[in-house]
Parts: sequence; C-alpha cells; structure tokens
Amino acid sequence: MNSALIGISVLVFLYEMVLGGFSTLTGGGGLDLDIFFLKWGFIAKELTAGMPFEVLNTVSGPVDIETPVHTVFTIFSSMFIHGGFMHLAGNMMFLWVFGDNLEDRFGHLKYLVFYLVAGVAATLSQWVINTDSQVPLIGASGAISGVLGAYLLIYPNNKVKALIIFYLITVVEMRAMWLLGAWFVWQLMQGSMSIGLSDSVSVAFFAHIGGFVAGMVLAGAYKLAIGESLNLRETKVQPWDRWYQAGRGRD
Repeated sequence: MNSALIGISVLVFLYEMVLGGFSTLTGGGGLDLDIFFLKWGFIAKELTAGMPFEVLNTVSGPVDIETPVHTVFTIFSSMFIHGGFMHLAGNMMFLWVFGDNLEDRFGHLKYLVFYLVAGVAATLSQWVINTDSQVPLIGASGAISGVLGAYLLIYPNNKVKALIIFYLITVVEMRAMWLLGAWFVWQLMQGSMSIGLSDSVSVAFFAHIGGFVAGMVLAGAYKLAIGESLNLRETKVQPWDRWYQAGRGRD
C-alpha cells in the first residue's frame, strides 16, 4: 500500500509534466497546470463559502476552473499533487523510509485508512488557520506528517540516520523520538511565525502540525486498543534495531 501511494503520486506528477512541460520540475508550468491545481488542489475559501470557484479571469479571457466533484473530495486529491520535483522527491523519500514500517505494523487496509485520515486532519488544520485562503493547497506532506507522528509513538527508540547541512554536510544517527521531535518543534516555530502570512508562505506548516498530532493520536489509540503502553521508554524496537544495537554488523 505504501508503494502504491508513492506510485500514484509519481503518476500524477508525470501527468502534471504533460500539462506544464519540463518547467514543472522546477515548480514552473503554465496556465494548464495552474488550472489543474485550481481544480484538484484544496482551496480553503471554497470549503468556507460552500461553493467552488468557477471561472479564472486571464488576459486571454475567462477560463473554467470548476472542480468536477464536490470541494470536499479535493481534500483527498490534493494529497497526490506536487508543485515540483523537489517537492515530490522530498515527500516520497520520507514516505518510503517511514511508511513501510507502519504498514507492516498496521496492516495494508488499516494503514491506508490511517494515511487518509491523517491527511484530512492535516488539511483541515491548515483550513482552520486560514479559512479564506484562495491558494490551492497541494502535497502529501500533511499525511506524511501523520506517518512521522505515528512512527514517533510506535518506534521511538529506532535509530534513524539524518543528513545535516550546517556549514558542513554530515550524516548523524539518532533515536526517532529525538529526530522527529526536533522536526515537530521546528514546524511549531515556523508555523507560529507564519500566522497571518499564510498566503505568502509556500509551506503549509499547520498542515504538518495537524497531521503530526493526528498521527500520534491515531497511533496512541491503536496501541491502547491492542493493550500496549504509551510510555515511550517501554516501546519495543524493531528486531533489526535490536540486532544493530547489540553491536553486530558494525565495522
């Protein structure tokens, strides 16, 4: 299921390239791609007003931008749309690294439901912050933030390698709880600074925050349902992490 989610996002991006050409790779495109974003991306103002935008006035005349389905559906379609190659690659890398472990834990169908619910929570979190935004919200980062939140709660003691760029480029290894916890604090800081500036900020920080919290809540509910403790120190590591931590296989 995790591979299928990645595959759908890649296929949608290839379709975006058909519409916008190679400039889509760098976040460019053209009118046809903009129309695609307006039709299938989530626009907060549409949900707030209870009606979709129908026409975009351009120098060449009015253009139809009405979404063929109800606005609520764009909460789901927007999760598979990306605004450039780096946007797609970054999201898919995180999903590839963290998502398959959760799918192994939850099972295929439960993981899909979890992913979509986290994505909905993320989108609505951004909507609450800026209900009148007319900028299309696109990208899987909200749902993937949910994956990160769940991973922190289920596998907090797993070792994760991270690329750090700060004067020097280096790879560090740390427990998931510290790496993902630091990432979440950074989102909170950036989100607080973006309040009131949402339409001029290209990153939906509150979608990340809402998705992460939703992921933790859903993972917490899952652990309680199967009788596991929520104490991070009592959380078991994955078998290969236990083998690694014992010192086997190291140089």
